[in-house]
Amino acid sequence: MANSTLKRYLPFTVTIFVVLLDQITKALVVKFIPENTVFKSLFWDFLEIIHVRNDAIAFSIGTSLNVPIKIIFFIILPIILMGLLIYCVCSKKTDKDFTYFQKWCLAGIAGGGIGNLIDRIFRHLRVVDWISTDMYGFLGFDRFPTYNIADASIVVSVVLILLSFLIGEKKGE
Repeated sequence: MANSTLKRYLPFTVTIFVVLLDQITKALVVKFIPENTVFKSLFWDFLEIIHVRNDAIAFSIGTSLNVPIKIIFFIILPIILMGLLIYCVCSKKTDKDFTYFQKWCLAGIAGGGIGNLIDRIFRHLRVVDWISTDMYGFLGFDRFPTYNIADASIVVSVVLILLSFLIGEKKGE
């Protein structure tokens, strides 16, 4: 019984790790790098450590929305979604829908979501972004939109879970 309970909640270690790493790196960026400046360029400018703030969601979608709408869509709705993700990870009722690996992916998505929610709540709807990578003109981008550890966790976790749905074994077969 104790082993099954531990196994059920073990994916939350990735959630906690992502939230802690995300918030520590953002705190360091805020403390040591003035906003809207490049701190360091690495690997022939492929990677830049930069301090910018995003008051919207991915790719600055929703920048022009007014504050009450942002609160609904960028705080309240994500809190509901994080609750749903947490339920999917730890509920026995979802065992038939998600593999154990997929539950780890959901926990990674939750970690990234919580990391960015913390910023939106405690940094006046502004998420700290600090990783900028060169796109070498791919898709018309000189640089990929600036992101953070939470964003990276969400993207990697979503890609992994989608791949697992596409090529993985179906649960219950």
